[in-house]
Amino acid sequence: MPRDTTRSPSPSPTSDVRHREHIKGALHTGARKKASFQDPLISFGRHFGRAIHTFCRIHAIINNGLVLEAELIDGGSEELLSFDQRFELGLFHQILKLTPNMQDRIYGASDEDIVHIAELLQKGATGARADDTRSLKGAILDWIIAKGESLSPPLSRHIKTDRGFRHERTGALLCPTGMDWNDPETKAKLMSAEQLVRGDEWPIFIYQGYMYDPEDPWNGTFRSQLLVNAFKHIFTSPSSVEKENKATRSGNARIH
Repeated sequence: MPRDTTRSPSPSPTSDVRHREHIKGALHTGARKKASFQDPLISFGRHFGRAIHTFCRIHAIINNGLVLEAELIDGGSEELLSFDQRFELGLFHQILKLTPNMQDRIYGASDEDIVHIAELLQKGATGARADDTRSLKGAILDWIIAKGESLSPPLSRHIKTDRGFRHERTGALLCPTGMDWNDPETKAKLMSAEQLVRGDEWPIFIYQGYMYDPEDPWNGTFRSQLLVNAFKHIFTSPSSVEKENKATRSGNARIH
């Protein structure tokens, strides 16, 4: 019996499909999407937050700086300013140095312009702090123990709620120099928050070798390997912590 070679009709497109317009250039990826514009003040704000001051309210600093400058111009003496006022005035002068035209821009700005400038700088400073803390959150777990060892109990690289005085290792590093973490009563009070730590009670982890010398309190201050690693991680590159820097992009130190 001869084979039927008649082809069955292909399914026809629906009416909706027939009315679609043909899109040209299907075989090409098309033009590259332009990067969104970012105001340069945001980048300057990132530098300010990393290298000058991390937590200040930039709008208040600019406003107070302008007020203090006016008082000095009217005959006031900087010697009569309080410590906080002199510190704020110093931060204000640092802001004026962020860009070559920043001084003219701020001195000639309206109140609305001042708010806009401050918001952009604050956005950069806040963004830099968020990026750095997010990046350090996991990396720091590799630095607080010796190579080949593990934390017990283990800590999550993405969650901070089980750290601080709640964990044996992080609690030991955060313990103030005037307290003994190995004392069960002290440890229990710190863990339960019954014992609060004042701002002037510095943790042991800032000292070189985690050793504090009461006879020479400045000896080794801010020289611990943990702080050195954090600095290199942020300002050079994460890879520079363990070995020679092989990053292909400029680190934050060069960018800023």
